Amino acid sequence: MKISIITACFNSAPVLDTALTSLSSQTHPDVECIVVDGSSTDGSVERIRAWAHTMGGRARWISEPDHGLYDAINKGIRMATGEIIGLLHADDFYSGPEVLSKVAQLFEQTGAEAVYADVRFVDAADTGRTVRYIAGSRFRPWMMRFGFMPPHPSIFCRRELFERLGYYRTDYRIAADHELMVRFLWKARIRTAYLPEAIIAMRTGGTSTRSMGARWLACRENVRACRENGIYANLPMQLAKYAVKVFQYF
Repeated sequence: MKISIITACFNSAPVLDTALTSLSSQTHPDVECIVVDGSSTDGSVERIRAWAHTMGGRARWISEPDHGLYDAINKGIRMATGEIIGLLHADDFYSGPEVLSKVAQLFEQTGAEAVYADVRFVDAADTGRTVRYIAGSRFRPWMMRFGFMPPHPSIFCRRELFERLGYYRTDYRIAADHELMVRFLWKARIRTAYLPEAIIAMRTGGTSTRSMGARWLACRENVRACRENGIYANLPMQLAKYAVKVFQYF
């Protein structure tokens, strides 16, 4: 089972090496690595080029202007040839070398259309210290009306889902991931399977949690995503999730 991993980045040189090393270390025998760079000017391109040269033909990359993160991810998905699509952002890394092997095994055992797991948020300066833990085991599709979804960086989808149900919406600024999950999990009712362990470590400081303004925009876009896909939601319902998220912190 071939897995294509998409890494979208822009001026990510300070953290990019960790993600690329994490990809290189995976033991799954059939991995395709695709890096989509948004015309970085900080040395990222040189790092990507040198890394791709060591990957024995398993890596492809492009560097060109894009229209934001989701446009870059869509480019990578369209380039992919694997049966399974996963994302690894430039400031994230896998928890161990067996992650993709475990994901492939679960797809094969269950026949699922998507697989998800748990995610750790780690201190940006000390990546060995977990500051927040998101458990995918608690997710149910109805929870998306309250702003919850499976931990997005942990999600792997069959490529045919994008071809059949559509790609990430580039008219969303922050919550295109939530919209896609509502579309796939609620509207299309795809079959999922859960891997009960943390497979991704994320550095703190993501786009949707960077400021109160970003959180407010994410909530508004989450409401829009739900309503456009036939599930009722409103802003008070979305805001209530922050009381629950307190319990995810260490």
